[in-house]
Amino acid sequence: MSGESVIVTPGRRLGLAEEYEAGSGTYVRNGLIYASILGTKIIQPTADATAEETSDKTSDTPAKPLVFVERKNAKFAIPAIGSEVLCKVVRMNPRAASVAIMMVGSVPCQEDFLGTVRVQDIRATEKDSVQMINSFRPGDIVRAEVISLGDQRSYYLATTKNEHGVVFAQSTAGNTIIPIS
Repeated sequence: MSGESVIVTPGRRLGLAEEYEAGSGTYVRNGLIYASILGTKIIQPTADATAEETSDKTSDTPAKPLVFVERKNAKFAIPAIGSEVLCKVVRMNPRAASVAIMMVGSVPCQEDFLGTVRVQDIRATEKDSVQMINSFRPGDIVRAEVISLGDQRSYYLATTKNEHGVVFAQSTAGNTIIPIS
């Protein structure tokens, strides 16, 4: 197994399909391998060179290393006030976006927690001119901060800091939108 331990989120690019074999917790799209679940990226190398020398050479292409995402349920994360969270937008209305909190800090949650980003908590300035439809869309992955434990159903989140906001989104055509600022 690979010595590096990288936590990945759904939609994160893991490598090229021509370099790796896609394993569990991944999918292939347009020649690229992406994570389909939240967890740790694992690269499992192929069998050692001695095994390759003894095997018959019926194939011209060598075996590729296997890349997969493993979900570790040993840690249990609960959002607290001031925690930085990674979440996915699931529903929207003109006043708020409902999100599913997937990570607290760098620890994946065992189950998604519900959160709400209210329109007044999107930006620190010009709060009156913010329109929810121009800020988020269902399916966006958002980095936010927990500002309140909220009501019985969900945590209240804010994206008012510069390092917060949408970190992954797709266009209406299905292409990945690349952040420029």
